[in-house]
Amino acid sequence: MTDIILFDDERVREDLLPLTFTRPTGLLRQGILTIADKWAHYLPGHYSWLTVDYLSELFPLTLDPTADSLLYIAGHIAPTPELADAIRRLPAGQCLTSTIGGASEELIAYRCEKRPISPAEALSLPHILFDGQYPAIRSLLDIFEGNGEALRSDFVLLTAGRESASISPSNIIIGPRENIFLEEGATVEGAIINANEPVYVAAGAEIMEGSCIRGGLCVGPHSHINMGSKVYGPTTLGPHCKIGGEVNNVVFLGYANKAHDGFLGNAVIGQWCNLGAGATASNLKNDYTEIKLWNYPSHRFARTGRQFCGLIMGDHSKAGINTMFNTATVVGVGVNIHGTGFPRNFVPSFTEGSPTAGFTDVNPTKFLDIARRVMARRDITLTPQEEKMYLTLYDITDKYR
Repeated sequence: MTDIILFDDERVREDLLPLTFTRPTGLLRQGILTIADKWAHYLPGHYSWLTVDYLSELFPLTLDPTADSLLYIAGHIAPTPELADAIRRLPAGQCLTSTIGGASEELIAYRCEKRPISPAEALSLPHILFDGQYPAIRSLLDIFEGNGEALRSDFVLLTAGRESASISPSNIIIGPRENIFLEEGATVEGAIINANEPVYVAAGAEIMEGSCIRGGLCVGPHSHINMGSKVYGPTTLGPHCKIGGEVNNVVFLGYANKAHDGFLGNAVIGQWCNLGAGATASNLKNDYTEIKLWNYPSHRFARTGRQFCGLIMGDHSKAGINTMFNTATVVGVGVNIHGTGFPRNFVPSFTEGSPTAGFTDVNPTKFLDIARRVMARRDITLTPQEEKMYLTLYDITDKYR
């Protein structure tokens, strides 16, 4: 048995804020699975985390005393068969790296004996260069831009050797039926499904009647696509999401709702978020110019070279009915937006208010009370460790408010 530790590359982690304020990079979802889930399919072992201090109580480094070695893998990098094989064969005392764009070197993985070592220390080990391609999430835009390829890859991984549950004749299917996989307990009735790209519907999930679906699509466990929805791929719903209206190339990490009319495209939504009825986010500027996206490490809006980006929303954030978001808006953790008008393109964590009346700091006690109520609706309890993490994060994010 090998101890496998998914480590955060600190530079990448900061570029992935606000989503990585509350989780290691390996728990980001792309396609059907999280990055950690993908690695567990390729490399069985005892998994744990190497992340920033304030997250380490929730996501600890736990070593198996019987393990024969410690294998560290960068949490923002996803596996391919070739990469997994190269890491499997990596000798102790060496690291695996790759040259990105012919210039910078990326640490992919390293293996050591019983004594844990940091990624910085690992760079002094002898290097083995991996010259193949592999998927990775290095920026917020990568999450939805790479979602189509991740869906195709995960679909093949998860359906190999398995048979789909039967598809109801009430549905209209366009394209190859073998591109639709329903787990036992999934419900799909009266939908129009274009399956030229894969569609995966997990146990307990439901696509309601009148929905128009264009793959690729993942509907995670116990998630629901409401009646009359229009969903364009590649879109991912993590577990326990409710989706309505029009959605195009969006990744919902899980436990989030956009249950009503309104448009959302080229976006990433964290856990425990809610977009009220009619909430809409632009994903393209009126003048078709390049978007700039808030970057936490530089404290400024950075050029992206892209035209399309909608809403990036951190965990436990909410938007009231008819909220309007400008193109490429970044909303932090624990934000409550309501009222008329467009909020700024960057809304700091733990703030509440409206564009017209202004924003004020959220009281931490009030935030925790709301979080408890929201999570209780899914029969999940906010733990003391999570409370401690959010209170620490409140202080960490004060500089942005």
